[in-house]
Amino acid sequence: MKKVAIIMGSTSDLPVMQEAVDILKEFNIEVEVDIVSAHRTPDKLFDYGKNAHTRGIAVIIAGAGGAAHLPGMIASLSPLPVIGVPVKSSNSIDGWDSILSILQMPGGVPVATVALNGAKNAGILAAQIIGASDKAVLDRIIAYKEELKIKVESASKELNK
Repeated sequence: MKKVAIIMGSTSDLPVMQEAVDILKEFNIEVEVDIVSAHRTPDKLFDYGKNAHTRGIAVIIAGAGGAAHLPGMIASLSPLPVIGVPVKSSNSIDGWDSILSILQMPGGVPVATVALNGAKNAGILAAQIIGASDKAVLDRIIAYKEELKIKVESASKELNK
């Protein structure tokens, strides 16, 4: 089975990024988690970006706060799809610097971008990418979405009692 890599610039991003880990495990997708700093470990960044696909990684989720260079730099180095998670950090301008740094990529270097602190959606998107070519994962995604529908219908019924 293909794996999803979840990387972040520091452990301070882990509380946000844990949501991606958790949802991918719900889908029974193997996850690799690591700290890869675009600014403090550039050699590791280059190696990681250039070689992730050789280790069975199918999608990379990269979370970053502040100037948020990690997702774009990984996307520039890797042939894999990259999903960026802007993280509202202590040095962030309400998260807008992170959002725009990840969202405003130049042509030829796409980064799929989710909402501020939206790691859960990043995990779901990664699962959907894998599910496009893996029927077992696709079936789990279909079941997950059905559960979401049932929860909403149940809440609606409770509200209208």
